[in-house]
Amino acid sequence: MNLFFKVFAWLFGVLCVVSAILQYNDPDPFLWIVIYGLAAILCFGFALQKIPFWLPLFAGVLFILGFFYVFPEEFVGFGIDSGDIKNVEEGRESFGLLILALVMFSFSIWSWYRNRLKV
Repeated sequence: MNLFFKVFAWLFGVLCVVSAILQYNDPDPFLWIVIYGLAAILCFGFALQKIPFWLPLFAGVLFILGFFYVFPEEFVGFGIDSGDIKNVEEGRESFGLLILALVMFSFSIWSWYRNRLKV
Protein backbone atom coordinates (compact mmCIF):
# COMPACT_ATOMS: atom_id res chain seq x y z
CA MET A 1 0.00 0.00 0.00
CA ASN A 2 1.10 3.52 -0.71
CA LEU A 3 2.70 4.98 2.43
CA PHE A 4 0.75 8.23 2.04
CA PHE A 5 -2.60 6.43 2.12
CA LYS A 6 -1.56 4.24 5.04
CA VAL A 7 -0.46 7.20 7.17
CA PHE A 8 -3.48 9.24 6.08
CA ALA A 9 -5.86 6.41 7.01
CA TRP A 10 -4.32 6.00 10.47
CA LEU A 11 -4.35 9.75 11.14
CA PHE A 12 -7.89 10.21 9.87
CA GLY A 13 -9.01 7.20 11.92
CA VAL A 14 -7.58 8.81 15.05
CA LEU A 15 -9.30 12.10 14.14
CA CYS A 16 -12.60 10.21 13.79
CA VAL A 17 -12.13 8.65 17.23
CA VAL A 18 -11.43 12.09 18.71
CA SER A 19 -14.49 13.48 16.90
CA ALA A 20 -16.63 10.66 18.29
CA ILE A 21 -15.43 11.43 21.81
CA LEU A 22 -16.11 15.16 21.38
CA GLN A 23 -19.71 14.41 20.34
CA TYR A 24 -20.48 13.41 23.94
CA ASN A 25 -21.81 16.91 24.70
CA ASP A 26 -23.75 17.24 21.42
CA PRO A 27 -27.57 17.47 21.55
CA ASP A 28 -27.78 14.18 19.60
CA PRO A 29 -24.56 12.41 20.63
CA PHE A 30 -25.46 8.79 19.88
CA LEU A 31 -25.97 9.34 16.15
CA TRP A 32 -22.69 11.21 15.69
CA ILE A 33 -20.68 8.87 17.91
CA VAL A 34 -21.89 5.98 15.74
CA ILE A 35 -21.12 7.84 12.50
CA TYR A 36 -17.60 8.85 13.52
CA GLY A 37 -17.00 5.48 15.17
CA LEU A 38 -17.90 3.60 12.00
CA ALA A 39 -15.76 5.97 9.95
CA ALA A 40 -12.83 5.29 12.29
CA ILE A 41 -13.31 1.53 11.93
CA LEU A 42 -13.33 1.89 8.14
CA CYS A 43 -10.17 4.01 8.26
CA PHE A 44 -8.34 1.46 10.39
CA GLY A 45 -9.63 -1.39 8.25
CA PHE A 46 -8.40 0.38 5.13
CA ALA A 47 -4.97 1.01 6.68
CA LEU A 48 -4.71 -2.70 7.55
CA GLN A 49 -6.04 -3.70 4.10
CA LYS A 50 -8.87 -5.69 5.69
CA ILE A 51 -11.89 -4.21 3.91
CA PRO A 52 -13.07 -4.60 0.30
CA PHE A 53 -13.14 -1.53 -1.97
CA TRP A 54 -16.95 -1.42 -2.03
CA LEU A 55 -17.31 -0.90 1.74
CA PRO A 56 -15.87 2.64 1.85
CA LEU A 57 -17.71 3.32 -1.42
CA PHE A 58 -21.01 2.34 0.20
CA ALA A 59 -20.18 4.40 3.31
CA GLY A 60 -19.26 7.37 1.10
CA VAL A 61 -22.62 7.20 -0.65
CA LEU A 62 -24.38 7.13 2.73
CA PHE A 63 -22.32 10.07 3.95
CA ILE A 64 -23.17 12.07 0.79
CA LEU A 65 -26.86 11.32 1.31
CA GLY A 66 -26.45 12.44 4.92
CA PHE A 67 -24.78 15.64 3.75
CA PHE A 68 -27.79 16.56 1.63
CA TYR A 69 -30.23 15.50 4.35
CA VAL A 70 -28.57 17.51 7.13
CA PHE A 71 -27.59 20.57 5.07
CA PRO A 72 -29.53 23.58 6.40
CA GLU A 73 -32.15 25.37 4.32
CA GLU A 74 -30.17 28.59 4.69
CA PHE A 75 -26.42 28.16 5.09
CA VAL A 76 -25.06 31.00 7.22
CA GLY A 77 -21.50 29.81 7.82
CA PHE A 78 -19.62 27.96 10.54
CA GLY A 79 -19.05 30.66 13.16
CA ILE A 80 -21.24 31.11 16.22
CA ASP A 81 -21.72 34.78 15.33
CA SER A 82 -22.77 33.87 11.77
CA GLY A 83 -26.46 33.50 12.58
CA ASP A 84 -28.92 31.03 14.00
CA ILE A 85 -27.06 28.40 16.04
CA LYS A 86 -29.25 25.60 14.62
CA ASN A 87 -28.25 26.53 11.06
CA VAL A 88 -24.60 26.81 12.06
CA GLU A 89 -24.69 23.38 13.74
CA GLU A 90 -26.41 21.78 10.74
CA GLY A 91 -23.85 23.36 8.42
CA ARG A 92 -20.97 21.99 10.48
CA GLU A 93 -22.53 18.53 10.69
CA SER A 94 -23.27 18.40 6.97
CA PHE A 95 -19.76 19.42 5.97
CA GLY A 96 -18.35 16.87 8.41
CA LEU A 97 -20.31 14.24 6.49
CA LEU A 98 -19.01 15.65 3.21
CA ILE A 99 -15.41 15.34 4.42
CA LEU A 100 -16.08 11.75 5.52
CA ALA A 101 -17.60 10.98 2.10
CA LEU A 102 -14.60 12.38 0.23
CA VAL A 103 -12.18 10.40 2.37
CA MET A 104 -14.18 7.19 1.92
CA PHE A 105 -14.35 7.72 -1.84
CA SER A 106 -10.57 8.21 -1.96
CA PHE A 107 -10.09 4.98 0.01
CA SER A 108 -12.42 3.12 -2.32
CA ILE A 109 -10.75 4.42 -5.47
CA TRP A 110 -7.28 3.60 -4.15
CA SER A 111 -8.38 0.09 -3.09
CA TRP A 112 -9.93 -0.56 -6.49
CA TYR A 113 -6.82 0.74 -8.26
CA ARG A 114 -4.51 -1.30 -6.03
CA ASN A 115 -6.53 -4.46 -6.70
CA ARG A 116 -6.40 -3.86 -10.47
CA LEU A 117 -2.62 -3.60 -10.35
CA LYS A 118 -2.38 -7.00 -8.64
CA VAL A 119 -4.25 -8.79 -11.44
